[in-house]
Parts: sequence; structure tokens; C-alpha cells
Amino acid sequence: MLLTALFVLILLSAFFSMTETALMAANRHRLRHLAKQGSRRAITILWLLDRTDRLLSLVLIANTAINALATALVTAIAIAAFGNHQRVITAATACVAALLIVFAEIVPKVIGATYPERISLFTGLVLKPLMRLAKPLIWFVNIFVSGVLRILRIKVGARAAEQRISPEELRSIVLDGGSFIPQKHKSILLNLFDLEKISVEDVMTPRAQVEALNLDTPINEILHQLATCYHNKLPVFEGEINRVAGILHVRRAISLFNHEHEVTHDDIRALLAAPYYVPVDTDVFTQLAYFQENHERLGIVVDEYGEVQGLVTLEDIIEEMIGEFTTSSPGNSEGFAWDADRTCLLEGTTTLRDINKRLGLQFPLDGPKTLNGLLLEYLQDIPEANVAMKIAGCIIEIVQVQNQSIRMVKLIG
Repeated sequence: MLLTALFVLILLSAFFSMTETALMAANRHRLRHLAKQGSRRAITILWLLDRTDRLLSLVLIANTAINALATALVTAIAIAAFGNHQRVITAATACVAALLIVFAEIVPKVIGATYPERISLFTGLVLKPLMRLAKPLIWFVNIFVSGVLRILRIKVGARAAEQRISPEELRSIVLDGGSFIPQKHKSILLNLFDLEKISVEDVMTPRAQVEALNLDTPINEILHQLATCYHNKLPVFEGEINRVAGILHVRRAISLFNHEHEVTHDDIRALLAAPYYVPVDTDVFTQLAYFQENHERLGIVVDEYGEVQGLVTLEDIIEEMIGEFTTSSPGNSEGFAWDADRTCLLEGTTTLRDINKRLGLQFPLDGPKTLNGLLLEYLQDIPEANVAMKIAGCIIEIVQVQNQSIRMVKLIG
């Protein structure tokens, strides 16, 4: 009979130890999700976790009382069997300590930490009624606990603010998602976290690659450019690109080809929309919000002196989040990858961020944005062709130099 009682006490102690660990290790986000789906057990667990001080008081009071009873019971069994001797009491104490440590502490807590949600959802149904029954005792104990915490200047509710997850912590959760999050979804989420770390300068089309209309050129050349252009919108400038006249919707310009009278520069000026300017150091996430607020899809990127640095579109930002989905324009280096012999031919205007992302390299991103800029900074001179160097563990061979810039390079991995 006494042995059966001892076995029951150890089981109860194991139950409370396992419950304590499982509740503290339970994923609250998963529990909230289950609660939104109507799980009463999840709602009960969240109710308990919102009262952590009372919950811990209940578990620890029960565990301590049960362990004390188990110790007294083992001592009584030992004295009844072997007599009231100091050695018997010492041996009984050692035995009960070993039993409690192994079967009532370590093993249950390991199980609780391994299956926290599964165990919590089961044990919560027991703990909630117990908490209500033991409410007077818990209240009495918490009077002393609150006094000690007040002396130590610890606020029980202070952890609420600390439990807010930072972007870096969310990033770690996504990275640790493993097979629970599809790789494509994981990539999109990680890109979203990076939007506040990069500026429009990192995703814009550089000034040298911007296709634009110059109103100082003959009208027949402008019409030919409109007939063969690749884009839906074109910046329009007069004389030089810093004198922006506006943005032309190419579809509106189609009507010019049907005019009976001769088309003039003024006809094109009449179709221009006001340009939308974007500071070069604006972070991409903020710019996405600006595009939405201003109902714009294209912005002209300018530096602190008002000089045009490039062009950024809504599509550029979306592609930064979810990957490329539009057709690449002719003559660019998009879609590049390592060849079978571990080489890659690139234009000098290719951005370092794209190279790092696609080829798995580690070129520095805190300086120049393009491969041409990186090489010019590294060499401190405009090099000749057939010059090679090694940067960030990658061999870079300059293939073609044109107009004071590096036009083509070969990467050797």
C-alpha cells in the first residue's frame, strides 16, 4: 500500500514537472493560431499563460508538497523495514532524491521540452480547475512573492514589451522554419526583411542605362525611338538628362503617328506628366509606401545636388521582393549563372548585389554598387583589357574597356 502511494506521488510530481516545462516551452504563436481556429484547449493554455505568476505558484506548490510527501513516505517505509537508525534515514533520503531527480524531474522535463504543445493542450484541462480550487492558497503565497519582487524592483508585467519579436528574430524564425516553409516563400519573407536595409540606389536602373527621350534631337529621331522603344514610360529631357521635362506614357504617344499634320516637339511636350523625384538614399520599403501614397509607378532618382542618378520603378521593388517576373530588356545581364567550367561573362554595369545573390559571391556592398565601380575603386585607374585580379576570393578578368569604363568582365570561380 505504501509503495503504491509512493508510485502515485512520483507520477504526480512527474506530471507537474513535465507540465511546467511544456507550458514555458510552448510556442505561443502556434497556440494563438489554434485558438483562432476554435481550439478550446489552446484558449485554455493561453488563459493560463496570461497568468504566469499564479500558474507557476500552483505548479511549484503542488510539486514541492508532493516531493515532501514522497520523502516522508520513503523514510517511513525505510524505518518500518530496517529500524530507526541514522544510516537508514540517510540511505532513504538518498534513494528518494535519486528517484525524484530521475523520474520526477529530468525525464518528465525532457519529455515536456520535446513535445511542449502536445502536452500543454492535454495538461491545461487539469490545471485550470486546480488553479480555481487553489485560488486562496495561491493568493496567500503570492502576497509574499509580490513583496519580494517589489523589494527587487521587478515588475511582473514588464516582460510583455520584451516579448515583442524584432525583425532580426523574425528573420531567424523564418530561417529555422525548415520544411515547414516552402523555399520560395522563405525567400520572399527574407527579402521583405531586407527592404529597410537597402536604398533605391541598390535597385534602380543606373543613369547610364536609362532610356530617355531628348527633345533637342530631331523629331523624326524621337518618333523612331518611340516606335522601337521597349518601355511603357520614358523620361523626357531637354539637352542633358538633368533637365527633366517630364514623363511620357508611350501609349499616349501612339496617337501622334495618326496625326494628319506634322508632329512637333510641342505635341510631345503636351503629353508629358510631371516627373516624380526620389532621393537616392531612400530605403526601398519607404519608397514602396511612397509609390502607393502618391499613386506613382516610376521615380527619377536624384542625389543631394539634384543630379539624376537613375530610375526606379515599382516593378524594380516588387522584383526585389519576389524575384524577377518581367521580361528582361535586350542587352542586359539578367539571368546570368556559372558556366560548366565555373566562369561567367558579365557587363560592367551589373550590380554587386545581383552578383552576390545569383553567384553566391561575397563582394563588398558598402561602397560602389556595380562591378565597374568596384574594379575602378580597386585599381584606382581606368585599366586596359586583359587585366585580371582577385577580389573576395573570385578572379576577375577585364575583357573589354570602352568610353572610360569597364564594359565586359569574366568571373572565374
